[in-house]
Amino acid sequence: MTHLRIALAQTNPTVGDLTANAGMLVDWTRRAAERGAELVVFTEMFLTGYPVEDLVLRNSFVEASIQALESAARRLADEGLGEIPVVVGYVDRAGLAPRVGQPKGAPLDAAALLHRGAVVTRTAKHHLPNYGVFDEYRYFVRGDRLPVFRLHGVDVAVAVCEDLWQEGGPVSVVAQAGAGLIVVPNASPYEREKDDVRLELVARRAREAGCALAYVNQVGGQDELIFDGDSIVVGADGELIARAAQFCEQLLIADLELPEAAPDAEPGEHPFTAGDGSTITVERLRLDAARPAAREPEPPAVARRLDDLEEVYSALVLGVRDYVAKNGFQSVILGLSGGIDSALTATIAADAIGPERVHVVLMPSRHSSDHSVSDAQELVDRQGLRAKVVPIEGIVDAFEKEIELSGLAAENLQARVRGMLLMGLSNEHGHLVLTTGNKSELATGYSTLYGDSAGGFAPIKDVFKTTVWALSRWRNEQRGAGDFLYDFGGPPIPENSIVKEPSAELRPDQRDTDSLPPYEVLDRLLDDYVEKDMGREELLAAGHDPDLVARVIRLVDLAEYKRRQYPPGPKITPKNFGRDRRLPITNRWRETAS
Repeated sequence: MTHLRIALAQTNPTVGDLTANAGMLVDWTRRAAERGAELVVFTEMFLTGYPVEDLVLRNSFVEASIQALESAARRLADEGLGEIPVVVGYVDRAGLAPRVGQPKGAPLDAAALLHRGAVVTRTAKHHLPNYGVFDEYRYFVRGDRLPVFRLHGVDVAVAVCEDLWQEGGPVSVVAQAGAGLIVVPNASPYEREKDDVRLELVARRAREAGCALAYVNQVGGQDELIFDGDSIVVGADGELIARAAQFCEQLLIADLELPEAAPDAEPGEHPFTAGDGSTITVERLRLDAARPAAREPEPPAVARRLDDLEEVYSALVLGVRDYVAKNGFQSVILGLSGGIDSALTATIAADAIGPERVHVVLMPSRHSSDHSVSDAQELVDRQGLRAKVVPIEGIVDAFEKEIELSGLAAENLQARVRGMLLMGLSNEHGHLVLTTGNKSELATGYSTLYGDSAGGFAPIKDVFKTTVWALSRWRNEQRGAGDFLYDFGGPPIPENSIVKEPSAELRPDQRDTDSLPPYEVLDRLLDDYVEKDMGREELLAAGHDPDLVARVIRLVDLAEYKRRQYPPGPKITPKNFGRDRRLPITNRWRETAS
């Protein structure tokens, strides 16, 4: 057996910022060198950020990626880090002749091995995901090469992300070709409870490949996607060796005892049947790398797992923090009503960027209850937010003098006045407007287009109402500061905001239950219809009330045009309203009785 110390760089790159990402590559490689690492592995498409979407269809972008890779290799050597092999993801091109149906330029979701100032070898993702948030057949062609490089007597293979999730392909070839370690750069988005699925997958693939497996995952927010890190190292038997924390950057060091490579495995190219109808060429090579001075093994790091609500809350905070920072905003603004949705949104924002950068506007109308204003003001006082009170009754009166509106149209006018005020303050001061609607409202269309749906980012867009309450109670139970929690000195959300009956307060004595069933009933039905794509008969078989099924299906289907115009927000469920769920607006299909 041979000892090998590897470093997994669980990092937060920014899409399109190749210069900053390359600088991070050098910095983190230096940190790994200072800890005696003999191999450093970065994440999928690290140099470009992930996902880059249609940027890969621009030749200028792909060329910049390739140049950044080659420049990074030289810079590592120039800064005295050239002896450490580095595996890093980037965008390359396959060099295929153009043809109909192939992405322009034949881009590759690639990874490269850098050593001594050069790009030693390159590979690319073989399995291209085309489900959920992924549509990689639009962007990439698949790779058909698997590098296996010998480092200090150990054969190391490189596969990319989805190559673990699908049967056959690189993992099958590694099992045939033999390797002591397979390293896997990933950009695997967060979903609730995915960490358990991920660990089981990594363990199973290690056993199939017959070697240790090091899985390094991206962390950070990118538009609607959240990447949670959760990098993992397992042995050939699938047993956990090391595991990084969730939702934060970390250099995960693992000391591994690995089998020495077979002496008769000569460098060169060797084709293997991949078990998925394709052939993958294994490229064997040897690195003449100097070993750093021997060190005492580090204790294996296995980070604490977060419970469900802590995990979700951390994801939401990270999503807001990165959206604000990566898009250059200095502050956020939202309407604070005294209700639970705006209260939770404000709290997430304060945890993400600090309460001094969170601006809230209290906009009472003639229908606002006394407790709405007092609950909102109490939250401001508890958290130290920057608050402004702008009564809207006079503004609404001015509109109504010029145009006659009644019923729902009159109710919605109040919401649109509030949206107009927030957007005006955003234009004046450069704040990012946060929209406060939850997934239950968004599903059923219980929002006002160009009113409470106006904004630039929607922190709880993928959070059902019942989860909004659960998260609020959880947050109030936490004490002290942390990576995702600001120390407010006590519970940040007034108890009355949590326990009172929800209301839009757009007419006298209005309650959400005037228009919607109780949320604990509604959310179970929405989970089956939206998340699980059940049709009417399946919903009935699941025990839902027939009249309620018909009513909710109608509400959800008719609100598609509203959702299409809603701001982006962090994805935490397997099927969010956004990249996951794409239904036609013009659509006469209805889930009716046969």
